Amino acid sequence: MSAKGRFKLFYAFVAMLAVTVFVSGCGAKKPQRGVAPSEVKAMTVVQKNTPVTFSYASVIKSTNEVKVSSRVTGAVVAKYIHGGESVAAGQPLYKIDDSAYVSALNQARANLAQAQAQLSNAQQDLSRYSQLIGSGAISDQAYTNQQHTVAAYRAAVEANMAMVNKAQRDYDDTIVRAPVSGRLGVNDVAVGTYATAGNTTLVTVGSINPVYVQFNISEDEYLKFNHIFNGNFIGTKAELTLSDGTKYPVEGKIVEVDRQALANNMGTLTVKAVFANPDGLLLPGMFGTISFTGETIKDAILVPQMAVQQMLGKSYVMLVGADNKAASAMVELGPKVGDYEVISKGLKPGDKVIVEGVTNLREGMPIKVQMITPDEFAAILAPKDDSKDGQKAQAEQKS
Repeated sequence: MSAKGRFKLFYAFVAMLAVTVFVSGCGAKKPQRGVAPSEVKAMTVVQKNTPVTFSYASVIKSTNEVKVSSRVTGAVVAKYIHGGESVAAGQPLYKIDDSAYVSALNQARANLAQAQAQLSNAQQDLSRYSQLIGSGAISDQAYTNQQHTVAAYRAAVEANMAMVNKAQRDYDDTIVRAPVSGRLGVNDVAVGTYATAGNTTLVTVGSINPVYVQFNISEDEYLKFNHIFNGNFIGTKAELTLSDGTKYPVEGKIVEVDRQALANNMGTLTVKAVFANPDGLLLPGMFGTISFTGETIKDAILVPQMAVQQMLGKSYVMLVGADNKAASAMVELGPKVGDYEVISKGLKPGDKVIVEGVTNLREGMPIKVQMITPDEFAAILAPKDDSKDGQKAQAEQKS
């Protein structure tokens, strides 16, 4: 090959290499696809005057629970009730074997009749002696002795009358009656049980109208409440929510703070609120949540509880930042109000808080925001009726 041919071949090779490098360079400069923004839901913080409600787990107690026992000793021979029933004060509950008490009553009556007969005879003799002493037919000593005899028989009559009254009471007490109106416990004893007077509990009965709703608070909370209520914590109106989430329709009030638990170094005080229970819905032993309203925070800033995150003992929320990018803000929490937290520091009116989609969200990440209202947020929290969804799906399949 001539020198001129070799020169052309070299230039052809260089040109091909240049094209290859150019194409490779263009491929390297091709822009990469960006990260898709995270879809989130956010809402503007709520600002309004907010009354703070305090809520505590509570248990319902009888206002007057009595252990019923017999005043006399003997075997239970009859039972007029069943455990769990409602009873009225004075209603018969049990019958104790009365054979011994019938005999004792008859004996006491016989002794009284004998003493009364002796007193009658002695009084007749004294009447006759009072006529004879005037004529000197009997001595003063005989008259005085007869007076003493009458007094002795009169004392015997009174003593025997007391024995009759006691025997009558014992006989009457063989019928065991309800000491108060209320509902019986289910720990009632069976017929045949031998009851010892004052010791054997036959059944318990508790008043159920009204009832106590009992809960515990700390010493610091008690002091705080006395400050909030200006020393009138007792008498504060209260509401009760039952274990199934329904509101009890009758309003109650706090009536008692028991320091006994505090005295026993338990660190808590037992508080009792009284609620009327005319329909007997509330039963001792039931659980619920008692709540009462305290101070009102003016222009409080509130965010949904589900928007508040925790890390290393600190609280923060994710916000919609500039250019639709996620931003975080450290916050200080106040009291809870329903599904919301009062934010005492860290947010300002107009801030947009992310309430859904915060999982794996980091500062500066791009976000696609759907703004929602407080009502729409409440709909998110509302329980879904799965039965209706199932019925709808079945109807669609049939169609």
